[in-house]
Formats: sequence, C-alpha cells, structure tokens
Amino acid sequence: MRITLWIVTFVLLFTLTVAPGPIQANNGDHFEALKRFSQVLDMVESYYVEPVTRKELIDNSIKGMIEQLDPHSTYLTPEDYKDMQIDTAGKFSGIGIEISLEQGRLIVVSPIEDTPAYKAGLLSGDLILEINDASTQDMTLMDAVKLIRGKKGTTVNLLILHKDTNKPIEVPIVRGTIPIVSVKTQSLEDGYLYLRLTKFHESSTKNMREKIAEYQKEHTLKGIILDLRNNPGGLLGQAVSVADTFISEGTIVYIQGKDKSSRKDFFASKNANEVTVPLVTLINAGSASASEIVAGALQDHKRGLIIGERSFGKGSVQTIIPMTDGSGIKLTTALYYTPNGRSIQAKGIEPDLNIPFVAPVKDEDKAMRDRFTVREKDLSRHLENGSEAKKGTDKDAEKAKERLERDNQLRMALELVKSLPKLKEIR
Repeated sequence: MRITLWIVTFVLLFTLTVAPGPIQANNGDHFEALKRFSQVLDMVESYYVEPVTRKELIDNSIKGMIEQLDPHSTYLTPEDYKDMQIDTAGKFSGIGIEISLEQGRLIVVSPIEDTPAYKAGLLSGDLILEINDASTQDMTLMDAVKLIRGKKGTTVNLLILHKDTNKPIEVPIVRGTIPIVSVKTQSLEDGYLYLRLTKFHESSTKNMREKIAEYQKEHTLKGIILDLRNNPGGLLGQAVSVADTFISEGTIVYIQGKDKSSRKDFFASKNANEVTVPLVTLINAGSASASEIVAGALQDHKRGLIIGERSFGKGSVQTIIPMTDGSGIKLTTALYYTPNGRSIQAKGIEPDLNIPFVAPVKDEDKAMRDRFTVREKDLSRHLENGSEAKKGTDKDAEKAKERLERDNQLRMALELVKSLPKLKEIR
C-alpha cells in the first residue's frame, strides 16, 4: 500500500475517467447478499454495546470492502477527497514521504528530496513502528496519513527501524512547507550533465527540457545521467513526455484493465526537444510508478543503460470516482505495461547492471584521512592562484567532485555514459 504524503494531500499517480460497466451478477444472489448485509446492519445497530449510527456502519462497511481488494484501492471521506484535489503545482505542508503498507507493516517507499523527512535521515525501506507513541501495528494507511500530516511548524515523532538494524530510533520531524522542485542539474565533467528528477508533477518535463537547453548554451552536450533514484512517481502524462524526450518513436507505455478492449497506448512523437546523446539512467528501490514507466520505456527501446538496483514495482492504475455525498473511491482499474508487454506490478524494473549503493566514508574517517594528506595549498608561503575568472568554474568542479566521491553508482554511470559510443562501435 502506498501513498504520498505532501503533508496535506495525496499525490494522485494516475487519474482516469471510466464508466462503470453493467453488474454481471445473478439477481437472486444479488438480493440475498443485500438481505444478509441489511440483517447484520440491523443487529449491530440494535445490540452493539456502544452507540453507533447507521451512517458510521455503512461508511465503515464501504471502507472495509474497498480496502480488502488491494493495497491501493481505498475509500476517501469528503475531507480526504478534497485533499486529493489540491493542485500538484503548489506548495504543501508536511514531512514529505511516500509510504506503503506491506504485510501489515508501515514502510517508507521514499523520502522526497529536500523535505523534512529527507533531512531527518529517513530512508527507503525504513519501518515506521510508532507515530506519536501510537503503534502502527494493524493501523490502516489512511489513519497513518492523518497522524503524520499536520500544520507547518508542528512536530511529529516517528519510531523508525532502519533496514539491516535491530534497534529502533525515535526521529522527531518538524513539519514544513514542501516546495515542488522536481528537476536538478549539475555538470559532472565538461559535456556530461547530471539530471536529477525528484518527482513527476505538471511542469517537470518543461523544466527538464529548459535545464538541458541552458546547459547546451555553454557546453557541447556529450552525455546525460538521468537519476530517478528515490523518485516516487507522479503524473502519468509527465512520465510519458519525459520518456518522449529521449525516445523518437514507438510505444512508451500502455494500460489495460479487466476488459482487453480497454487498452490505451501512449506513444513517442517527433519533437524539437528530442535528446539523442548517450544516456545512463539510475534507479533503486525508491524508484516507483512514473519512474518505472520511464525506466521501462528506455530499457525496452534500448535507449542507453539502466543501472542501480531493482525498482519498487508499483504497476497499477487507480481511478478516482466521486460520490454524491462528497466522498470518493480510489479504485484499481488497470495495470500498466512497458513497450515489450512487461507488467512491472510487484516485480519492478531490473537494471541492466545491478550495482548496489555503497555508503560513503564516514565524515570522521574522511577528516582523519584529509588531516594527513598534504597538498601544495597546505604549504606555508605557497603561491596563490591569481585567476579570478576560474574561481566559479573551480567551485562547480569541486561540487561535482564531492558528489561523485559520495556516490559509487553515479561514478559508474559517468564512466559508462562516456564509454557508450565506443561500446556501440565494438558491437
């Protein structure tokens, strides 16, 4: 089960308009089922030890019926439904995490970059054992959402169990405003652009293409590293247009429900923004949904290499159906498939090269090592570099160097993207 906490809202990954089909049920069976439900409703209302209204009983019945179907189908109260309508282009209050309910355990799918949860050190795969001292055992995802989200400036206390550890820690997180900055770039070497997508919201493709164009004004673009790690997804249309930036033709993704005639294909199109330079894409267990659509399309079209670790495996499509009382139902209505017909549901995308992330050297170890490393700049009375013009470039190069030192997967991606033209010649 997964849902994005933008602190006051959920991010709707895929919204489709569907018309309910005819009920295929025997009228007698249908009547008997409704009769049995009515009898149970009357008995609970009459004899349950605590006072309970018929509306509460029916709401809980609907909730139970929907949430027993699969991890992503859920009943939305009028308040929840209003939250889901919040524009994904704005700013939101909360801690900024994507969570899921797996086998009754509340798990972090991915912290959203530069949010309170990310800065507090939450990681993909972390278990949330308690929220404000309330155990998450048998807690529904909706209840967890309501406990975690809140007003900016307030604190939520989470009891977290990191992966590969057996001692939980308490992590207080101050809720804040979550800006949606979905595209980040950095020049790793002259001509090689690091392109990080943290989310797929309504302007992600536009921002990404602008960043690439800006870089090309000052550099001859030789290769791109597309980083989709810990990107929990977003809008389907943006996933399609991001992939379309690197793919010239053919299917990018298709969705199909119970009825095979409901299949809908999304295609690449010729466009002026198409990027044809060598491409390496990074994914991990925090890459979900829209990220998997992009990675799957690039992989099936053999558009560069996919490296890192297997992705999350969220390949289902949810439809939001409004109800007359202001509530709604989020119902799983289809699965999405890569161009070659692979369903990613519960499987994820397997990278072409599986390269586990290796944590960087601890700061204290690095400080000790640096202490005994002497360079020219450390010598007394050394000559200063008098070139002011180079200072900005040197600073950018230093930042790129530091990023590469911390990230073994990125280092490998850079070496591969530089080698791809040679590898093609060998083939």
